[in-house]
Amino acid sequence: MRSNYLIIKKKLNKFKKKINVDGDKSLSIRWVLLASQAIGKSRASNLLKSEDVFSAVNCLKKLGVKVKFFKNNCFIQGRGINGFKYKKKIILNAGNSGTVGRLILPLLIKSPNKIKIIGDQSLSKRDFSRVTKPLSEIGASFFPTKRKNLPISILGSDYLRPINYYENKGSAQCKTCIMLASLNTPGEMKIFARKSRDHTELMFRRLNIPINIKKGRKKDYIKVSSPKFINNFNFKVPGDISSASFFIVLTILSKNSELVLKHINLNPSRIGIIKILNKMGANIKTKNIKNYNGEKCGDILVKSVAKLKSINCPSSLNSSAIDEFLIIFLVACKAKGISYFKNLSELNQKESPRLKLGSKILNMIGVKTKLTKESIKIYGNPNLSLNRTFELKNYMKDHRIMALCTIAALTLGGTWKIFDPKSIETSFPSFLKILKKNFKAKIV
Repeated sequence: MRSNYLIIKKKLNKFKKKINVDGDKSLSIRWVLLASQAIGKSRASNLLKSEDVFSAVNCLKKLGVKVKFFKNNCFIQGRGINGFKYKKKIILNAGNSGTVGRLILPLLIKSPNKIKIIGDQSLSKRDFSRVTKPLSEIGASFFPTKRKNLPISILGSDYLRPINYYENKGSAQCKTCIMLASLNTPGEMKIFARKSRDHTELMFRRLNIPINIKKGRKKDYIKVSSPKFINNFNFKVPGDISSASFFIVLTILSKNSELVLKHINLNPSRIGIIKILNKMGANIKTKNIKNYNGEKCGDILVKSVAKLKSINCPSSLNSSAIDEFLIIFLVACKAKGISYFKNLSELNQKESPRLKLGSKILNMIGVKTKLTKESIKIYGNPNLSLNRTFELKNYMKDHRIMALCTIAALTLGGTWKIFDPKSIETSFPSFLKILKKNFKAKIV
């Protein structure tokens, strides 16, 4: 692999493998942030060592939190709720991570000094008003006052008040932001939220933070109050299903192949990809399911299939597969018929406008699509096979687009030149290593 691009010229041969993937990114970042608010030393094993997680760690270090790594463990010496200690005029860099940028803010709503939040070029284009607006209602101030994007500065207040918050986008980040704000806010925060991943709720319960949840068919009603303190806690991070998704699709689209993915997070709010792909004719099963700190974890078994069918994807599955749709689209390319995915405007709030760029890449490999601002139709071709040269560049270094094209190269063929391969280190640093070591992929 060159420093700024990689070359893939050959499809994978059939395989039968067992692998592990990196720790779950959502859980890793949430553990890091909550451990900083605990009293005493907390430990996490299998914490994801990605750029996004290191962005969270570096922000906390600037806020006076001690963080150490030893072998497969991370130790954080928490300072308690609102226990940050830092110099005036500090700048926190969230890098490429929307999760870090949005979730560090509610921990700063009592800050007596302005703290500036910055990010990379991609993150600086993303909408932060979805969290700064409700945090302003709680009592924090932001400067410049009407800016929707980074960089922004936050100034806390001693006069915070709980709010009734209505989350209508199905964004776990927005919901979590208000839940974290409740740690510093007197009274009871009330949240009416569309269905989305519930890692924060489960972690709050694990930490005995006062929380009450009433689950509805489309929305959840959550009440959260500030605890007196949070005890230090240990956590074993399971494998990330978003990372596993690339190998799931790799197996589905590789002839006569089988794969077992060990100890993966199978939280019901995250397994939309399994439900969607099985509806399309895939052969995906789960086994050895156990409960760990409220999270369901287990193994995923995948077998390749000869025929795939199109899908009119139910919108009810969107939130549980929001990070996996790009790789799902690749499966739709090989399915018989027209697949329809709708109500996906949230995809354009990610590291890149994923709906638009995803469609562009499918067109590049000869797949017809019909695109709107919030939906895509994919005209599948079961006989799709590539034999020409493709180049991937100018994709805003979106890690999931990079991985999508790598899997396309290894299953559909052609010669691929993929620029900025290090973008995958945002979420899945061992991605290329696993492909080379476990699957003998010819990547140079």
